[in-house]
Amino acid sequence: MTAQDSKLGDTDDKIFVGKGDEQAWLTLALANRHGLVTGATGTGKTVTLQVMAEGFARAGVPVFAADIKGDLSGISEVGEAKDFIVKRASGMGLNFQPDQFSTVFWDVFGEQGHPVRATVTEMGPLLLARMLDLNDVQEGVLNVAFRVADDAGLTLIDMKDLRALLDAIVPDSGKKGADAEEDPLAAIRKAAQGFGNVTKATVGTIQRQLLVLENQGGTKFFGEPALTLKDFMKTDRDGRGMVNILVADKLLQNPRLYATFLLWMLSELFEELPEAGDLPKPKLVFFFDEAHLLFNDAPKALLDKIEQVVRLIRSKGVGVYFVTQNPVDVPDRVLGQLGNRVQHALRAFTPRDQKAVAAAAQTFRPNPKLDTAKVIMELGKGEALVSFLEGNGTPAMVERVLIRPPSARIGPITPDERKTIMAASPVKGKYDTAVDEESAYEMIQKRIAGTAATADGSASGSGGGLLGQIGSIVGTIFGTSVKRGRLSAGQVIARDVTRSVTNQVIGGMAANIGKSVGGQLGGSIGRTLVRGALGGLLRR
Repeated sequence: MTAQDSKLGDTDDKIFVGKGDEQAWLTLALANRHGLVTGATGTGKTVTLQVMAEGFARAGVPVFAADIKGDLSGISEVGEAKDFIVKRASGMGLNFQPDQFSTVFWDVFGEQGHPVRATVTEMGPLLLARMLDLNDVQEGVLNVAFRVADDAGLTLIDMKDLRALLDAIVPDSGKKGADAEEDPLAAIRKAAQGFGNVTKATVGTIQRQLLVLENQGGTKFFGEPALTLKDFMKTDRDGRGMVNILVADKLLQNPRLYATFLLWMLSELFEELPEAGDLPKPKLVFFFDEAHLLFNDAPKALLDKIEQVVRLIRSKGVGVYFVTQNPVDVPDRVLGQLGNRVQHALRAFTPRDQKAVAAAAQTFRPNPKLDTAKVIMELGKGEALVSFLEGNGTPAMVERVLIRPPSARIGPITPDERKTIMAASPVKGKYDTAVDEESAYEMIQKRIAGTAATADGSASGSGGGLLGQIGSIVGTIFGTSVKRGRLSAGQVIARDVTRSVTNQVIGGMAANIGKSVGGQLGGSIGRTLVRGALGGLLRR
């Protein structure tokens, strides 16, 4: 070992993960080929995740990880040189050095971390339908609603915007005689019916599903300032990668919301990052804990999108690591993209368990010295079967190793320690105050009150007057007034500009300014909010 090896176990181009008959090294240049960490509950998956996250952070690679039990939060505090930790490190030839890592906490509910928000427009109908557990007919109506919003310049920011839009596309069952009052939403209803039969019953079902999501805390997720994913991709003053931890204990109470949220983040990274090719180390490593929730009951269309993102996002410099109990939790077509494998113990108490163990063993490159299936059931806590990609990109033969001890604290931090970290956060104040700008809800209310544009919709999408004409021109330039397809450069730029402006408009005074300005610019800038590969811009 070099001097650096004896201190940290890592080199400039590799992360030392564990040691058995052979040393297990994760090559940074191949870390964006994705990976899988599996094993039964209590076998050490979280510690392995922490060891890998620490190694990436030391190498200057930012990390994002979901923290289900709260144990991963200890990475932010200095580790303790306990006897069993020092003993394990010494047995591997390591000189244990307590350490800690710069950490940013995130929380969809804004309770134990910075709020994480997305707009309804960015989420898109495909992921939102998955979140709401809609059937094909209901998802079709949701697609109609989004298309009408795009065409009419109705920006969908939060849940009340979506509710107002759904109410607006319901066919008018009121009086139709000559003396009937003019329907201020006639243009919207007519546009919706032009895409297919939209019934009151179907819209009502979607509204009830929205209520369920709201009761589970989904209201806090949709809004602005929307998350800027580049805030995940930062290093600290020492050049180490920031460790971003999503507090997910409460979020996991709604598994579908949890899985869809992380999938949205992954798809946004895929859309926003430029092609990077093969890099010496990843730009970001993304750990997806409880990954089986992503694939449970997922329709084929969604699985196709997931496979596409996982296959292509490595060229953007992002490594994705799924963490779950068994490799069979991950579909074969996704599993085939995961080259770096860590398998902790599995228990085979039933015939079904025995089949799962056999399947897990078959995912490794065989080692003549090991009976892989047998060893999987014999592994102790902290032991694992490991196979990482070698220099030519092929999996190494599976080895039985003891995972190295983390340098930071093992276990959760205290509420006071969390408050201290939050107070010194590099994004403190950026997302903490919600902004409620004028969007679809306010625009529709103005129409109903008679203060909006004429009911025939001639100015509804542009705000009227000179600004309305400018909005129409901008919509054409950015491609939002034409048939939707691949994201144009203008659309991507427009989304980034919109986000940048929104993130600077914070606080009560800024919100009021946004109310007045939004009415004029909502038709033009709002229409440039686009949805990504998994957001349902186009099923491609």
